[in-house]
Amino acid sequence: MRTRIKEILEQGAGSVPCSFSGWVRSVRASKGICFIVLNDGSTLDGIQVVAESVLLNFDDICRIGTGTALTVSGVLVESPASGQKWELAAQTVEVIGLADETYPLQKKRHTFEYLRTIAHLRPRTNTFGAVFRLRSRLAQAIHRFFADDGFLYVHTPIITSSDCEGAGELFRVTTLDAAEPPMLDNQPDFGQDFFGQKTGLTVSGQLEGELYALAFGDIYTFGPTFRAENSNTARHASEFWMIEPEMAFANLADDADLAEKFIKYLCRFALEECAEDMAFFDKHIENGLIERISKVAEADFARMEYSEAIERLQNSGVTFAYPVEWGLDLQTEHERYITERIIGGPTFILNYPKDIKAFYMRQNDDGRTVAAMDLLVPKVGEIIGGSQREERLDRLESRMAELGIAGEPLWWYLDSRRWGSCPHAGFGLGFERLVMYLSGMENIRDVIPFPRTPRHCEF
Repeated sequence: MRTRIKEILEQGAGSVPCSFSGWVRSVRASKGICFIVLNDGSTLDGIQVVAESVLLNFDDICRIGTGTALTVSGVLVESPASGQKWELAAQTVEVIGLADETYPLQKKRHTFEYLRTIAHLRPRTNTFGAVFRLRSRLAQAIHRFFADDGFLYVHTPIITSSDCEGAGELFRVTTLDAAEPPMLDNQPDFGQDFFGQKTGLTVSGQLEGELYALAFGDIYTFGPTFRAENSNTARHASEFWMIEPEMAFANLADDADLAEKFIKYLCRFALEECAEDMAFFDKHIENGLIERISKVAEADFARMEYSEAIERLQNSGVTFAYPVEWGLDLQTEHERYITERIIGGPTFILNYPKDIKAFYMRQNDDGRTVAAMDLLVPKVGEIIGGSQREERLDRLESRMAELGIAGEPLWWYLDSRRWGSCPHAGFGLGFERLVMYLSGMENIRDVIPFPRTPRHCEF
């Protein structure tokens, strides 16, 4: 089992020799001595290795290139140079895998646009090392949060016959011959397909999650979701991960309480458990990031009715690019104005018009709104969307009929309202949006290891 550089640096100097492996970030040679910065991904800065001419392969070491894989051994000593506490006085340096001068990650600073073209190598840079360490730790923190609160982790299906939002943006899954599919009434006959019906990649695990909430009380899903949306914005990807908790015997207020507790927990976790990488983001990606995240971690989240939000936006005196009118959805500029200018902190917007929300949201007594919520945060606007679900069978069926949603494909969902239904609520948080928010990164393509966007699927 190899020793990681992070462990060696935390252990500190000692007379006992240590050994580790990594990849060369930079090489600087002068008369009789060679300085190599080695990183293995376990920490941000890596460690400086000092190789002297007494080594038998010293001349070869001085000629190695950036990106070369090495195994080194020696003694950790205090460094006389500024900016680092320790360095390794090398006793052996073994070349494991050479990288020549064509290696595309040289010492100069590369743009994010360029690094997306070599996504298979960008994890070796400081920025993406920090991003994916943060992403990994956050994923573990999410599971810990729900486990500590007694939530059951449910693996909902990736291949599904339901389109949760009814938007028709599914990637189709089929084994039918693409060139000559069997036809029925001038349409492909999916009855002869592998599953005997139309299927696609899931856009959400919510509907299936509801079934388990009505058996276990509190559950969550955390897995990949897919949307065939032809969008090339910095906030959209075709493959992304969603966190979706669902709580039985819960209403919209309970839903907002959980969302507030969850976001605060993740903010504090990032600040405390990922301090080195967060400091890097604060210095190199977004100045003031740590202060921004700290304020959210300590804030009392405001709650505002949708109708009040519209009224306050209309009375703000600001001319927005998108119209502000009751019945229209809030745009990012509206959301940011509310959270940054009107409230000055995180804000829940509650009870949206039913005509702009999904069929499964609980209808309020006013007949024109549903028990929906969005959590808005400074800088990005909406980060969480959720609702109390419509638990009344007759109201759910009438709403589906009103929207032209066929009941037969969702017979199992309707059954959950037929036997032992109860009020329940949940929300969805896009994992990549969370990583963007906590790191300050501006493009979703830069917080997921292998981005999938229209016309881009290289790996």
